[in-house]
Amino acid sequence: MKRACVISVFAALLLGLRPSPAAADITAFFGVSSPSTRTTQGVAIGIGLIIVGFEFEYGKMKQDDAGGAPELTTGMGNLILMTPTHKVQLYGTTGGGAYHELYRSRGTTNFGTNIGGGVKLALAGPLRLRLDYRTFRLSGDPIVKRVQRFYGGVSLSF
Repeated sequence: MKRACVISVFAALLLGLRPSPAAADITAFFGVSSPSTRTTQGVAIGIGLIIVGFEFEYGKMKQDDAGGAPELTTGMGNLILMTPTHKVQLYGTTGGGAYHELYRSRGTTNFGTNIGGGVKLALAGPLRLRLDYRTFRLSGDPIVKRVQRFYGGVSLSF
């Protein structure tokens, strides 16, 4: 009887500790970037495995002629570390990828990195509000070497 009880407790612990299945999400976002306040928009697609995730994002920042800020298009792959919660999920992210900067007739394409973090807040069912802050470092010879971006978006988990 004692042995059966120990086995039952051990089995219950194993079932309780088993990893949850992978979760994926897609986010459409809109925000602002600096230097010179300008709009940015894009989409991010990610997959999470408990506390580690991977994401690909595409973003486009508008040109600001008056502020001297170029148009910037980024395609970044990111590693994400996140809290294993659902209603309020905090995360930090870092990654790299390609960028293309265009200002008037001058354009450059090269490699860039980013680091940042944010929060995903459950709204209803699979819908979540996502707030994100990133700072980008652009290598090569861009007009603007460091860009900051803040955005809000709607995320759909599946």
